[in-house]
Amino acid sequence: MQNKLFVGNLSWDTTDESLQKFFSEIGEVTEAKVIVDRFKNRSKGFGFVTMATEELATQAMEQLNGKELDGRELNVSIAKPQRESDERSKNFYR
Repeated sequence: MQNKLFVGNLSWDTTDESLQKFFSEIGEVTEAKVIVDRFKNRSKGFGFVTMATEELATQAMEQLNGKELDGRELNVSIAKPQRESDERSKNFYR
């Protein structure tokens, strides 16, 4: 297992700081990042939280999955590794 978590169903009002504060109730958070749409300049509704240890990540996932933050019920799971995109999709956005 790893210590990076995917957090889905975030409110558009959730910030990096509020996400970090929410997860720090479980233990040390090394990074919390809400993913923002660069064109609309608002949250995409998900983010990532990295806990200090795998044990804390497991606890956070078990205790915070389904809990409410900013009026939304969170979906918390282990983050999957980022996929390698193919050359065609890379060139599409250049």
